[in-house]
Amino acid sequence: MNLSFNTIIFSLLGGILPALLWLWFWLKEDRLHPEPKSRILIVFLVGMASVFLVLPLEKFVFLATSSSISLFTIIMWAGIEEVTKYIVAYFSVLRKKVVDEPIDTIIYMITVALGFSALENALFLFNIIDNGLFVQSIITGNSRFLGATLLHVASSASIGVMMGLSYYKKPIARKVYIFVGIVISILLHTTFNLLIIELENNLFFIFAGIWVLIVLLIVLIEKVKKINS
Repeated sequence: MNLSFNTIIFSLLGGILPALLWLWFWLKEDRLHPEPKSRILIVFLVGMASVFLVLPLEKFVFLATSSSISLFTIIMWAGIEEVTKYIVAYFSVLRKKVVDEPIDTIIYMITVALGFSALENALFLFNIIDNGLFVQSIITGNSRFLGATLLHVASSASIGVMMGLSYYKKPIARKVYIFVGIVISILLHTTFNLLIIELENNLFFIFAGIWVLIVLLIVLIEKVKKINS
């Protein structure tokens, strides 16, 4: 029982603390009009909870495709995760008055993505630590800190960016922008998963590509900040 309790604690810490560090970094992008900390916390927790919505759906897809990981399966998994993150963000914050400027859409989409990533990473670490591979869990935690976590940020933020760019546009235009953002997020997520499978021994190139996306995201955030009515 002690071992199981320690495993849970170490897994949660390994998953949540890095995500909180990234959250602190991204919140600095909204220093002029920071979002309420209580709302940020709620959205982060909602992002974590959304993992429990995604897992059974992904399992269903896996079983429905004869328990094989095909291109269709990978696309469906990416779609399930990105659409779920958007839906929970929409109902928990995006339709509320607290979102009162274009940059807010990006901040909240990143927050829900980091919450999702925190629990997802914790579950990965739990499986490794539970098998007695503590050192490997540290390596895995570092790689997910640099790779998978930022992938979630980049893919979900693409939806936030499109929402930010269309913030002052007509409702129909906003819907088109959101749809395009969701498609982009699924494409990014699918590409990352495919590269992980194909370039398993060359993760440096994959992570380098993700960092290019993050730099591009920072540039787009600055563009969204300059949007006015």
